[in-house]
Amino acid sequence: MKALGSLTRMAVIADKEWIQIRRDARSLYLSLFIPSLLVLLFGYALVFDVKHVKIGIFDQDGSFLSRQYCERFKHTEYLSVEKYVKNYREIDYLINTGSIIMAIVIPPDFEKKFNSGKFADVQVLVDGSDSMSALIATGYIKAITYEFNRDYLEQALIKKGISFIKQPVEIKNRIWYNSELKSRNFVIPGNLGLILAIISALITSLTISREWERGTMETLITTPVRGYEVVLGKLVPYIFIGVFDVICGLSIGYFVFNVPFRGSFIELCLISVLFLIGTCSIGILISSATRVQVLSVQLAIVVTYLPSFILSDFIFPIKNMPLIIRIITYIVPAKYMIVVLKGIILKGVGYSVLCTQIVFLFIFSVVVLALSIKKFRVTLPDQ
Repeated sequence: MKALGSLTRMAVIADKEWIQIRRDARSLYLSLFIPSLLVLLFGYALVFDVKHVKIGIFDQDGSFLSRQYCERFKHTEYLSVEKYVKNYREIDYLINTGSIIMAIVIPPDFEKKFNSGKFADVQVLVDGSDSMSALIATGYIKAITYEFNRDYLEQALIKKGISFIKQPVEIKNRIWYNSELKSRNFVIPGNLGLILAIISALITSLTISREWERGTMETLITTPVRGYEVVLGKLVPYIFIGVFDVICGLSIGYFVFNVPFRGSFIELCLISVLFLIGTCSIGILISSATRVQVLSVQLAIVVTYLPSFILSDFIFPIKNMPLIIRIITYIVPAKYMIVVLKGIILKGVGYSVLCTQIVFLFIFSVVVLALSIKKFRVTLPDQ
């Protein structure tokens, strides 16, 4: 009977919280539509594919061989030849104005050295202010140059009567899970984890502080409801909202961005509920501690946004961070949720492979939920 009475009181609290959410149109829009809008926005804007890198060419040789070499850079989607320049001053101007990212300088004696068997050096000037694009584009230049050298050597050997060359080592690539190497296929799941972590804590950070500011907490205190019943009751509506956001985010990824879904939808929803319990409990813990809505929102943003964005291994590799920072990342729930999302969505793995992440999420959720219940008191502030 006690358990039934406790469940009844939690259901009443959940119903009361849902009424508050419906009355507050801003919170409702924030929790239902903003996550989907962010998934769309980041899906289109946050793209790591480096294509159509603008380059300039300074061909000082002007020979048949140099023109053949330059022609190789025109037939690829990764590089875009913007202009043939006439001097270094023009290169400097184009790089400074952002018209090109890099310039290829072919020396005057390029063909002469090449035909004599000497090294024909080619200079590549790169704008290092965009280090990622510069590094990847330099790799493109090296790959095209390697193919040019290989084709030229094969033609030379064919002229000498050697028609077949067996390569000592031959690489055959087979890419799993993201065969087209589209950045959106890992950006969408990662963004979904970040958005859920931030939004869930943000909207729940208003729950307790809103009760204190509106004066309804005093009415709640006079009822026989217990502290854990209030916390659990208030969690229920937001967990359902979070699951709704997960479904919307997955739908956008699948139907709009063609992100494949290879795993179990039920498993993903269950793990998402576990994750949402922890992140929503963070918001309630903050709300119980501050009792002021503005301060609760600000603190929730600091506690969830920065750690989730920086320390989740989504954009910034954790293995490159100092040891003390790597240790801190173990308490960031978004780190584990992103692994779960990528594993289930892209790889199709299940709980047997993701058991480590599930255990960490369970421990985190239990600890934070216990702290939020302990911090919440159904008493007046001066008691």
